[in-house]
Amino acid sequence: MINFDDEIKKFQPSIEVDEAEDAIYNIDTTDVTAVIDRIVKEITEK
Repeated sequence: MINFDDEIKKFQPSIEVDEAEDAIYNIDTTDVTAVIDRIVKEITEK
């Protein structure tokens, strides 16, 4: 029978997962509300 506690202790995420996680967290994304604020500001300035 599989001892899940032992298997969890031995678990090592693959390198690709770590690289993907870094890529996802390091992306500088603009929030939707920031985009809307910028659009509204541009419209009201004209």
